[in-house]
Amino acid sequence: MKEVPIPMQSPTVRRRRLAAELRRLREERGLTLEQVSDEVDWHPTKLSRIETAKRAVRTSDVRALLAVYELARSDAEPLLALAREARQRSWWQAYGDAVPESFQVYLGLESEASSLLIYESEFVPGLLQTEDYTRALHQAKKRRTDDEIEQMVAVRTARQALLTQAEAPQLWTVINEAVIRRVVGGPEIMSAQLARLVEATKLPNVTLQVLPFTAGAHAAMGGGFHALSFPPPAGAVIYIEYQTGSLYLEKSPETDSYLVAFDHLRASALPVEASRAFIAQVAKEIK
Repeated sequence: MKEVPIPMQSPTVRRRRLAAELRRLREERGLTLEQVSDEVDWHPTKLSRIETAKRAVRTSDVRALLAVYELARSDAEPLLALAREARQRSWWQAYGDAVPESFQVYLGLESEASSLLIYESEFVPGLLQTEDYTRALHQAKKRRTDDEIEQMVAVRTARQALLTQAEAPQLWTVINEAVIRRVVGGPEIMSAQLARLVEATKLPNVTLQVLPFTAGAHAAMGGGFHALSFPPPAGAVIYIEYQTGSLYLEKSPETDSYLVAFDHLRASALPVEASRAFIAQVAKEIK
């Protein structure tokens, strides 16, 4: 199994931070996209894509923009350094097509998040999956070859180093009772997966709760979601995955709604110790 360490810095996050700073500088100076684009002889679409982090930006392009904004050299250098870091090779590129383009943004954000709030209704969160469980999930989709599945398993295993690195994020996850009762891959694989969940709760940065069926209707009946938070001045990003793609929400009214929903979920879920005991009991029933 190929092992690739997850870097402390994520090119994805660097690009997003740079984009936000460039947009802020333009708006502070009261300039429109069209005005700045005319100054640097670009099409406005190019600048728009740079400011929304949809396009990688060269250091020379950043210099051109900073010249228009008349930024002092001492203030410009950190942004130029950010531009250089934003073009670094991402760790997941070593796995080629095993990482869909829609998920690459998430991996970049996950690598630098200070905290992760995850609710899953159908399966164990990727950061806590065993290799056999991951393999069984991908096999169930029946759309990949064995080699492609092994690459995906390798990517998920590499991601898990995040939880034990020097500056590991805080992970708080709430899983629906269906997650621990659905026997994925057979009794042996599922039993090992439940044991992995119990073991994960011993990590100082991991909090795990089970939302029991007895909780009834709850705040996330629409399905699972991830809330990723970052050190100031960056805010939260909500990630939602669906059958054919994914969605990222960043506007405060939207992110706040999901953060409140997560607060309700953990209030409705079993306490940590009771969740651990519940998982252990279900593991015994499966054997």
